[in-house]
Amino acid sequence: MNFGCASIAEGNFDGGGNVPDAASTSGTKTELSDIVVVDADIHANDPPGALAPYCDMPWRRSLELQATLPSRYLSYPGYSPSLGLDAPFPGGQPTRTTPTAAKMREELNAISVDIGILFPDHLLLMAQLPNADYAAAVARAYNRWLLDKWLSVEPTLYGALVAAPQDPADAAREIEQYGRDPKVVAVYLPTSAVYPLWGHRKYDPIYAAAEAAGLPVMLHSVSAVFPVFPFNVEQFDTMFARHTISHTFAMMANLISIVTTGVPVRFPKLRICFTEAGISWVPFIMWRLDKEYNESRREVPFLEDRPSTYIKQMYFSTQPIEEPENPRHLAATIDVVGDDHILFASDWPHHDFDHPRHVFDLPLPLETRRRIMGENALHLFGIQAPAKPPKTSA
Repeated sequence: MNFGCASIAEGNFDGGGNVPDAASTSGTKTELSDIVVVDADIHANDPPGALAPYCDMPWRRSLELQATLPSRYLSYPGYSPSLGLDAPFPGGQPTRTTPTAAKMREELNAISVDIGILFPDHLLLMAQLPNADYAAAVARAYNRWLLDKWLSVEPTLYGALVAAPQDPADAAREIEQYGRDPKVVAVYLPTSAVYPLWGHRKYDPIYAAAEAAGLPVMLHSVSAVFPVFPFNVEQFDTMFARHTISHTFAMMANLISIVTTGVPVRFPKLRICFTEAGISWVPFIMWRLDKEYNESRREVPFLEDRPSTYIKQMYFSTQPIEEPENPRHLAATIDVVGDDHILFASDWPHHDFDHPRHVFDLPLPLETRRRIMGENALHLFGIQAPAKPPKTSA
């Protein structure tokens, strides 16, 4: 949900913020500032020039050259490949990036976020890079840069290592090298245009390393037009149509791939999270897979239970949160997915971010809101809750 960047800067938010505690009989209200808010999906701007000093030769020269070219929003040929098909219009949604940890902390304060989990901007599209050596070098550079320029300078920011799908062995070494750093709390699996899907056994070294390090893997997608991915989105003639379904298609395909190839069976301690596709698609996939399992379980003899059993152990972030006309329908969906496995995410600073109040104001019990807004993430990522100042009476 987009509250508008100008409104954020000025502190002008419409409605919400004070939600009655259903368990309270005194008429007191719980405010957003009273609870811990962990944002499971924020983005550090990662232009090629920033990563160049951290990149191994000869690929450093490529990043240095790209830094001299006109900058594009999440689109550099050979770095973050994006096929722009749509007619541009003046105005419209602003393009927003955050260049430093200090600026990120300032912006998160404005939207009442206590802790943020960092993902890249441009490298959301890195699964499309055809050269495995180059892709692995860029991923290594990003991980070094993230630790040096972001995680080491701001205590409330944590990060997800980039795992290059083009070179699973190299990605596993990155996890082994940095996975024990207390500021590294997850492994990011680039999902936009990934081939093969993340259930393929070629990725087992990544899963084994993440499981050994105790780090969850987090699939994160972005819209793309690319051969065979997600599914025929190139046939839509507007971004309006493509963006409606592309992230969800990506998550559906990869979740089905992960379950039906037995990743949760091969790696029973591995925690898996799906980021930036909302949550309304999850019940459909659970129910559909269970139906197929009842009819075709002989094809997947390694599954020890219904697919929904494994899916209910996975995690799902809220952004972009669905906006049904009746918000109780979304509350019912949360109940199906499981409120102990849903994480709040804003997608800050992208133009279509969700303000925490939009999730906090849902008609849910206070304890459910506490879990979704922060407690589930603290548990998943192994982060200590920050101290909240005591509430004083007026």
